[in-house]
Amino acid sequence: MSNANPNSQKQGEESLGAGAGVGTDSNASTVEFVGEPCISAIVPARNEEAVIAACVKSLAAQPEIAEILVVNDQSSDGTVAAVRRAAVEIPKVNLLETGKLPAGWVGKNNAVWRGASEARSKWLLFTDADAELLPGGTARALQIAQESDAALVSFSPEQVTATWYEKALIPFVYCRLARHFSFKDVNDPRNRAAAANGQFLMIRRDVYDAIGGHAAIAGEVLEDVALAKNAKRAGYPIWFGSGKGVVKARMYRSFSAMREGWKKNLYLLMGGSRASTYREFFAAVPWIPFLLILIGLWMPFALMAGVVLLLVRQAGYGLDLRSNQFSGSLILYYVPAVFIYCGVLFGSYRAYARGKVAWKGREISVGTHPAAR
Repeated sequence: MSNANPNSQKQGEESLGAGAGVGTDSNASTVEFVGEPCISAIVPARNEEAVIAACVKSLAAQPEIAEILVVNDQSSDGTVAAVRRAAVEIPKVNLLETGKLPAGWVGKNNAVWRGASEARSKWLLFTDADAELLPGGTARALQIAQESDAALVSFSPEQVTATWYEKALIPFVYCRLARHFSFKDVNDPRNRAAAANGQFLMIRRDVYDAIGGHAAIAGEVLEDVALAKNAKRAGYPIWFGSGKGVVKARMYRSFSAMREGWKKNLYLLMGGSRASTYREFFAAVPWIPFLLILIGLWMPFALMAGVVLLLVRQAGYGLDLRSNQFSGSLILYYVPAVFIYCGVLFGSYRAYARGKVAWKGREISVGTHPAAR
């Protein structure tokens, strides 16, 4: 939902990019002892040849994981061959196939549902092929589940960014998300807020079955958030926090993939309506500095004022970066980040207004949202 700096617990409880506090109530009977194999890891994979081996190896290094179920979702590259090579060295790797996508299902949901149907452990860990668990990752998740009595534990991964456009857009998106979501609210059982990140989402098997699993959210694009909502609505405690030191991910390796991925999700993440899209647009753009700089083409004083105000906004962004565990040096990408973000935001809005979004060679029908018209 990568290269980040540690943050204080107080900050983490308030924003998406930092760790939330763990509850003190515990129920040891609901959680296996750390170190014992009690988790089935489920990895949907569609054209993930470049990253699947690293993901699988990171899962295999977690002693709490009893089995790794990689579900090939009709890949056309070397994904299957890569998994088979990994399985030679890692006996607990199993390769599954999805077959034809059923009507009304999003491809990822169908793949993880297929994996869950074969899983045998008390906990299910859903993770993406571009995610890598760090040493002790599942042990940390089980510890949190025990301390907070959570039936669902999810981490927002450290975001690895390599190219200039990743450094511009991805931290900016997460800083904007931090203004819409709060770990503290999500982790409060009295608060209706619910969220999770599908790059690391661990849920008790009995709870997964009780809420209908992914079959109950077959057509949801934001399946991780939908699953968390269903769990919390059913009365099960959930925990969502920073993945610093637990899991890392480089989500996109090209500009086109990055744009397509956020077009698929951003409209829904920012409220899922035309009104919420416009509110977010006007909140994210430094309108007054830009306007003064434009006027400054004729009035030098306005240009100076605009530049000063823009620097103030940029400094504020630097504080957001630090509070959300990103390097403060990413402040240098602020202006391009604003323009790319707005372009993707309205691209996402237009896609939902048309009723179709694209992802990995598939066109997903989302219906035409009345609020987007």
